[in-house]
Amino acid sequence: MLDRLLGNYMLEKGLLSKGQLIQAFQTQESKRAKLGVIAVSEKLMTIAQAEQVNALQASMDKRFGDIAIEKGYLSEIQLSRLLELQGNSYLSFVQSLVDDGLLSMEQVTKAEEDYQKENGFTATDMAELKSGNIDRIVSIFVDSADEAYKKLFSMAIKTMYRLVDNHVYIGKAYRTNSIRAEVLGYQKYRGDEKATVAISGKYADVQKVAIAYTKEEFIETEEDALDATCEFINCIDGLYATEKSLEGIKIELDPPEFFVSYTEATGPIVAIPVYLSGGEILFFGTIAEDMKIG
Repeated sequence: MLDRLLGNYMLEKGLLSKGQLIQAFQTQESKRAKLGVIAVSEKLMTIAQAEQVNALQASMDKRFGDIAIEKGYLSEIQLSRLLELQGNSYLSFVQSLVDDGLLSMEQVTKAEEDYQKENGFTATDMAELKSGNIDRIVSIFVDSADEAYKKLFSMAIKTMYRLVDNHVYIGKAYRTNSIRAEVLGYQKYRGDEKATVAISGKYADVQKVAIAYTKEEFIETEEDALDATCEFINCIDGLYATEKSLEGIKIELDPPEFFVSYTEATGPIVAIPVYLSGGEILFFGTIAEDMKIG
């Protein structure tokens, strides 16, 4: 995630142009392959096995390697080897900047230090951002007072990473009593835990997410885009409910709903900006209290 965060910081500070940043990201992609591709290339898994694990990721809150080990396709040692071959996304981004002659290593290091200082991040925070561990990264961006939201937000970001955009990145979470949005999809759930979970934003941005999630090239109407967004919210909440059930907490999901005109959500809301698929959305929720929408 730090590759996108620092890349956009460099853009804001004039260290890179938009074209140069795109170039660096494109070079980075050529340096990083998916684990399934590497496993097949190394003849550790068959194509059918890799495709099966990819399909299982859509319904399980687990990484490719974890599922492959559970299925008996890979050993821990083999997975470690594949991860070494795959490389770290942040390091591959830095390598791309240097290899393409866009910035020197010294300039990258200085930008990283400035980014850390301006955002008040500790050395440990920066190490977590480089690691790519979503659970730990979300904890950096969500205040400790909002502990109840960390699992929900982590589930959402991990699901976005797996099913929408593996270069998703986030901003600082915040509390608010009102969110007004151009379009909005939401779902309520009840049971041992009650909450309202929503995604909102500009229609053009929500449409980009809907297209990336459904893998459909054209989603032309607001209704279709929000219907897909609601399916995505239901996927997130379903995975969250499944995880909670392992703790003995039962959750029942209501059917998701959406608005395609300017709508306001009010209540004790915690929201987190999410950047993915070339757009920006707001993922937010209210746990244990009521959120009014409309």
